Amino acid sequence: MAPQKITDRLWSWASDLDASTRQQAERTSRLPIVRGHVALMADAHLGLGATVGSVVPTEGAIIPACVGVDIGCGMAAVRSDLVAADLPDDLQPLLRDIGKAVPAGVGRGHTGRAVDAPSERRTKAAEAWLRDHQPRTDLDPKQRRTALDQLGTLGSGNHFVEVSLDEEDRVWVVLHSGSRGIGNQLAMGHIARARKVAKRLEIGLEDPDLAYLLEGTPEFDHYVADLLWAQDYAARNREVMLDGVVTAVFAAVGRGRARERVNCHHNYSVREVHEGRALWVTRKGAIRAGVGDLGVIPGSMGTSSYIVEGLGSPASYESCSHGAGRRLSRTQARKRLTPESLTVAMGDRTWLADRARHLVDEHPDAYKDIDRVMADQADLVQIRHALRQVLNYKG
Repeated sequence: MAPQKITDRLWSWASDLDASTRQQAERTSRLPIVRGHVALMADAHLGLGATVGSVVPTEGAIIPACVGVDIGCGMAAVRSDLVAADLPDDLQPLLRDIGKAVPAGVGRGHTGRAVDAPSERRTKAAEAWLRDHQPRTDLDPKQRRTALDQLGTLGSGNHFVEVSLDEEDRVWVVLHSGSRGIGNQLAMGHIARARKVAKRLEIGLEDPDLAYLLEGTPEFDHYVADLLWAQDYAARNREVMLDGVVTAVFAAVGRGRARERVNCHHNYSVREVHEGRALWVTRKGAIRAGVGDLGVIPGSMGTSSYIVEGLGSPASYESCSHGAGRRLSRTQARKRLTPESLTVAMGDRTWLADRARHLVDEHPDAYKDIDRVMADQADLVQIRHALRQVLNYKG
């Protein structure tokens, strides 16, 4: 659909937009560093400080809380040369093998429990990457251990691994994760630093979480260095997990080759030129959708995911949604939804059914209708593949 101009400084693609989300986005749009308009994607919903599903163009400054605490969080997918008929009739053993290949859960890394014993592949990948990449912040021994242990791990919440089939029954592996504990720690440190800078400079803010760092200052340079490092860490984290899951799938079948691969951030900031101006474009719950850019837009447990190609819309700063977007908060979902209804929604998919009580806040009914979201942004992306999941694994 064409964007709705809520104000000159706030445009929206969301046909389902509540008042609180709109008001939060309006606060962001009024910041003096914003240039042009804030673009709300079709999945926009209330976030911490800044709206999830928003694209914020700023000049000479970045808002750390706008990037968020899971720096570089995003999606990755691989299309294989396998088809549905190649998969085992019983996918439970594959679900267990994926759990061994990709540790998941709050704080879970390579250590701590027997199931998380590090594989040689993950350990070597983590050590090699960290040896060649260092953040600006000096990591203490505990932080370095976290960064090492959690590279190649999933996390919890809405992070997931799926085995899916496209419209031609070809087998895909899809996953969602970010920069894990180390990205969170770096982000929280810089958000706190931005608040202190705003207080010192007496910058008036409608919301302290919208504190920003000005280009040309040591604080800005420090943040950008850590930001880019965490974005790279997140991308590498997804690559390592993809390799592990694809290996498990191919082992279960006895053969297989990877054909097409996509890896995209949806919590990040990057320097881009729009309408002749060099801006910092922060996508918080949004992916880049320039002409020809490939992206992954998931729905939720029990619904479809999409491989898309960007159409390069200038109005959205060449962006689109990162998923369906939450309709209910996690607390609301736990109060209103049930393990039994989640089990019904998951149908015949293979999933961690014995953990239904713990996964209620990820119920499909806690999210917006992904088909409506895709219809809302038909001017931003075209669908290349519609994926239906046959296996779902979460932390």
